[in-house]
Amino acid sequence: MGFYANHIEPRLVSCVCGSGQISKQRERIVPKAQGRVLEIGFGSGHNVPYYDQSKITHLYALEPSAAWRKLAAPRVRDLAFPVEWLDLPGEHIPLADESVDCVLVTFALCTIPGVEEALAGMRRVLKPGGKLVFLEHGAAPDRGVARWQDRFDGLWSKVAGGCHLNRKPAEMVSAADFRIAEMDQQYLPWTPKIAGYVTGGVAVR
Repeated sequence: MGFYANHIEPRLVSCVCGSGQISKQRERIVPKAQGRVLEIGFGSGHNVPYYDQSKITHLYALEPSAAWRKLAAPRVRDLAFPVEWLDLPGEHIPLADESVDCVLVTFALCTIPGVEEALAGMRRVLKPGGKLVFLEHGAAPDRGVARWQDRFDGLWSKVAGGCHLNRKPAEMVSAADFRIAEMDQQYLPWTPKIAGYVTGGVAVR
């Protein structure tokens, strides 16, 4: 990994993912996590302020990038619940079957190369009836916007850490044998439409 990937890219992506409109969506979604929680793609810890600390007993923070873990360290220092770092990619979750109550994934399904394998792993580690809480951007329903997403996807992926504009998170979650119990889809205000169509919700194992 070069200088851009280690030093510039994490700070650039962290800045974008901490913007006001995205933070409002995190504030709505993240408190739904409870119990023993696995967060996939922990990044720089933008979700930390929105956890309901009274409902969390343990947090597994899966983040394979040392640069991202370094950015996140100050945010997890004073949490009221224990945080356990997992430094493997999302396709390789090092937890036992049926060992967590909730999996939280925000703005990571767009980036994981083997996303189907990762979702299968999330389902594996969830207890029966456990929740997958998700918040993702992806393919827009409007044909004109979707065409631009397809056109820019390759370039976007190169500068944004492997992020893809045109994945379909709700379809991916359903295809992984989850039942979607809650879902909301919208364009974020004041956000370019090619990157601003967001799906959030809760799916059940």
